[in-house]
Amino acid sequence: MVANMVIGLREGLEAALVVGILVAYLVRTGNRAKLPSVWLGVGLAVVLSLTFGAVLTFSSREMAEQTEAIFAGTLSILAVGFVTWMIFWMRRTARHLAGELHGKLDRAVSAGGWAIVLVAFLAVAREGLETSLFIWAAVQSTGSGADPVVGAALGLTGAVVLGYLVYRGALKINLATFFTWTGAALIAIAAGVFAYAIHDLQEGGLLPGADTLAFDLTAQIPPESWYGSLLKGIFNISPAPSVLEVVAWLGYLVPVAYLYFRKPRAVTSPSAAPVRAAAGSTTN
Repeated sequence: MVANMVIGLREGLEAALVVGILVAYLVRTGNRAKLPSVWLGVGLAVVLSLTFGAVLTFSSREMAEQTEAIFAGTLSILAVGFVTWMIFWMRRTARHLAGELHGKLDRAVSAGGWAIVLVAFLAVAREGLETSLFIWAAVQSTGSGADPVVGAALGLTGAVVLGYLVYRGALKINLATFFTWTGAALIAIAAGVFAYAIHDLQEGGLLPGADTLAFDLTAQIPPESWYGSLLKGIFNISPAPSVLEVVAWLGYLVPVAYLYFRKPRAVTSPSAAPVRAAAGSTTN
């Protein structure tokens, strides 16, 4: 539940901020009459995202057990890839996101017609489809039941409320800090989803070693206990993982976390060398 709430909050707030940028820019530039086009695009993106999530859920239920395991494992790996790309993309482009959206919106206003609807739709659909896929993958790894869905719904609701308060100026959030630490949380969650994807592929018969356990802590951490459920619900950690699951978990978490928190190297200006050369020639 907690993991899905984090996913919903983080991804939902990204979408809410995008919508806020589009709405604020149209209002500021005297194009308030174009706002219904933005809301139409947002509504279509939400419908598409919900439909995508429903298709994933109901299609997987109709499959045979082994086929469903392979299907879930494959899509879970795809979800991890998408969310990892989005985490690094947001970190790299967040500073320029508003300017990029403003430019697209200017061109859409000039084009007229459905152009504004398309801009809003594409901006929100990207976040919505990724969120649907990752929440579905996280639900698959944490088990069925209402708790994961409730957690995702709470996170998305909180994201909408926070986005509205930020837009109205009633709440100030250090977005850089927020996205940095929620990004770190998503990396930890994605590591668990990736490990469980390997578990699914092992159950589906595509990967070996399902019965070769790295360790078995079920006696110390019973899956039905509150702390076992907490570890499973937040980090998708199994008390009895296979060796390949542990390798996958560490193989994802360690390098991705390192790259995420690594400080960028200072880049030497290319003009520095010519300046020094010119200074040296004047002294001869």
